[in-house]
Amino acid sequence: MSLTILLTNNTLDLRAGSELYIRDIALALLRRGHRPIAYSTKLGMVAEELRNATVPVIDRLETVSVKPDIIHGHHHLDTLTALMHFPDTPAVSYCHGWLPWEESPLVFPRIGRYVAVDEVCRDRLVLEAAIPEEKVRILYNFVDTKRFHARPDPLPPQPAKAVLFSNYAREDEMLKVIRAACKQSNIWLDVVGQNFGTGHAIPENILGNYDLSFARGRAALESMAVGAATILYEGATFGPMVSSADFDRLRGLNFGIRGLTDPLTLEGLLERIAHYDPTDAAQVSNRVRTEATLDRTIDHLLETYAEVIAEFKNGPPPDRSAELRAAAAHMKLFPVRTFEMDRMRDTFAHQIETIRHLEDTLKAERMQAARKNTEQQRIVSDLTKRLNEANARLESLNPTSGV
Repeated sequence: MSLTILLTNNTLDLRAGSELYIRDIALALLRRGHRPIAYSTKLGMVAEELRNATVPVIDRLETVSVKPDIIHGHHHLDTLTALMHFPDTPAVSYCHGWLPWEESPLVFPRIGRYVAVDEVCRDRLVLEAAIPEEKVRILYNFVDTKRFHARPDPLPPQPAKAVLFSNYAREDEMLKVIRAACKQSNIWLDVVGQNFGTGHAIPENILGNYDLSFARGRAALESMAVGAATILYEGATFGPMVSSADFDRLRGLNFGIRGLTDPLTLEGLLERIAHYDPTDAAQVSNRVRTEATLDRTIDHLLETYAEVIAEFKNGPPPDRSAELRAAAAHMKLFPVRTFEMDRMRDTFAHQIETIRHLEDTLKAERMQAARKNTEQQRIVSDLTKRLNEANARLESLNPTSGV
């Protein structure tokens, strides 16, 4: 049976985490004969990519004239908006992260299943938001192995080229540590990410060029899929070199925040690099390409859709009063968020004021320096003029002058 599936996300702009997840899911559903619709209030590059692939993309729900069979919800506000707009459609709600506010769990009667991408997100749903454990399903992250091909040649005995693969990487002290570790290990390092202007729309075309990758989450999974040995890293912390012995545990953590256990140090990173093992990296890659495929995820996701649709169809009619109460309860998050945003705005305003003061001080110092320079030039010019006049008088007094 062909399904009409409304997928929500807070943004469909930059090529990043949940945006790319929506893109890959939507395109896979389309290939299987379903009708995905992508909804977000902020459209951009990913939205354009989806629409070019004939996936409908909207930023206003009233443009959809048919009732979706199910809502695939990312991010609580966008999911709640879709649920209130389509009052007779059940939903599956995703949690992709432990920290982001937009990933806050939405407790709502018509959400039939909550999907966590790892054990950490499962804990956020069950242990912090009181979501019944029987309503939570873990679907680990995936790689589109039809795009990310295994490298044609085996890894060399020692790594020669490495990549820091992250949109969050910055030119800071942490990057200096990675550069130093690679330099000491005779490894060339490239940085691929949006903050460096090196973000790549088709990373599968370049990842196979590297023997070693520093990455986390989806980026780590893609690195392993092409065959690179991968050290988990983000910001000021890092984790182990992913090995076949530790693969199950780390995949359960989405190769993410709970696996980044150590402060980044040069000594620690050199020790991780020393664990480079081409044979084991190939075994890890084979497991990713066998167990973490997009097709397997779509199979499980369609099963989840079918369960939720059947339960909703065979269950009691929606309780509108309960839904309104749930929506009202969720709106209590806004004062907290507003307070946080006000505090951030005050902090930014203070920082901007400080920067402007520093700019004014620097401008004044430059003007003072310019005035001093002008005065110095005037003095030098005057002294030069006097010196030339004195030389001329000396020449006129010299009896041999002109002889």
